[in-house]
Amino acid sequence: MDKDQEIERLRQENQELKAALQQAMETIAQLTQQVQELEARLAKDSHNSHLPPSSDRFARQPKSLRKKSTKPSGGQAGHQGHHLMQVATADLSVVQEVSICEHCQQDLRAQPVDHLIRRQVVDLPVPKVVVTQYQLECKRCPRCQAMSQAQAPQGLAAPIQYSASIAALAVYLSQVQLLPDGRITQLFTDLFGLPLSTGSIHRWIAQCAEHLVPVEEAIKTALQQVPVLHQDETGLYQGGKRAWMHVSATARLTHYGVHAKRGREAMDAIGIAPHFQGIGVHDGWESYQGYTYTHALCNVHHLRELTFIEERFGQAWATRMKELLLDMKRCCDQARARGQSDLDALVRQRLIERYQAIIEEGYAAHPPDPSPPVPKRGRRKQHPARCLLNRLHERQEQVLAFLHQLHVPFDNSQAERDIRMVKVQQKVSGCFRGEQGAPFFCRIRGYVSTMSKQGHALLALLESAITGHPVFPQF
Repeated sequence: MDKDQEIERLRQENQELKAALQQAMETIAQLTQQVQELEARLAKDSHNSHLPPSSDRFARQPKSLRKKSTKPSGGQAGHQGHHLMQVATADLSVVQEVSICEHCQQDLRAQPVDHLIRRQVVDLPVPKVVVTQYQLECKRCPRCQAMSQAQAPQGLAAPIQYSASIAALAVYLSQVQLLPDGRITQLFTDLFGLPLSTGSIHRWIAQCAEHLVPVEEAIKTALQQVPVLHQDETGLYQGGKRAWMHVSATARLTHYGVHAKRGREAMDAIGIAPHFQGIGVHDGWESYQGYTYTHALCNVHHLRELTFIEERFGQAWATRMKELLLDMKRCCDQARARGQSDLDALVRQRLIERYQAIIEEGYAAHPPDPSPPVPKRGRRKQHPARCLLNRLHERQEQVLAFLHQLHVPFDNSQAERDIRMVKVQQKVSGCFRGEQGAPFFCRIRGYVSTMSKQGHALLALLESAITGHPVFPQF
């Protein structure tokens, strides 16, 4: 092989090595990015992301966003405590007699009582089933010889059946206390000696849900007209398939709706969001943005995401933004306590200026990524910090809605509280096996949540609903 051929071979080998090195560097960059994404995913839990506490993989003490208070623990001055009080008239009185003097042993049985000291014990009666027998008279007419029978009370059609109060208790245990069917039947057997079947429980739930249809429609109509509406959604399983539970709520009203989809199709089918024109508070899910009502984003979600950016990437701007949002909340709380309907304009302007300055600082720390040499289809993946910055900047009015209108809350805690019991139901009782289980649960649970918010006793309300005479809430 001559010299020129050797040089050409080395040149070609060098080019191949350069290409292999370039490919190796690209592979290393891709793997490094994947490792960073996996590490970031593992670093997320309920204190720094949207993940619920049930998804936390490692035991850790969550760090609260609240600042330490200077107040002592326990009830504060002026707080009205609640404790067990004696009743004026007891159901049963037992006299404990004094027979001898505890000092000199003198016989005191004939001595009149000077005064009485009352001690009361609150007890439960022994559970006992009461069976009421209705005797329907049958008489033969002496004129036409026809037999006439007295009418049975309304709803009493079988030779023996359970009362509405028993049905209401079973529905309450299932839909409010979230007990599985097996535990409900065991409870009725242990306490009352009643062989209750799961079929009876399901029949009463269906009966209650059917009678609550007009109440549910009334709640939906009322929620369409409220000034501020809280919205959220969570996943569940119905018949082994993934579905979504949507909640719309205020401090006095609650509605749950279940649908196979999570987004716009589901909310259109439920029928509240399309007709609502107030201020909707939610977590920023894109499907909400398609509606024309005014939007307010939940800032507790932002605080968690800022915590993640702060802890994972050590970004100072995230720390300052957290402090600013909490300062804004504190200013609004103080203004409401003073009876103001709006925040002072100068205070609000200074807070907004600080907000915009911190966003500029964040953008300076996270400039846009350079465009790839070969454009890829779809949306470009960005750094988590820049994604959050884009939302805080582009949706500033939604993020700071609570700052402009004091009746708008800082967060979406109302909806999260209302939807929490749905997750408890899934953990305690598992998925809804039948097609109607989840819709029935939504209707009954929305009703009892609404009436509980308005201070009603639930057992009597469920009994009225089962008998076909549901009590409507106040709107």
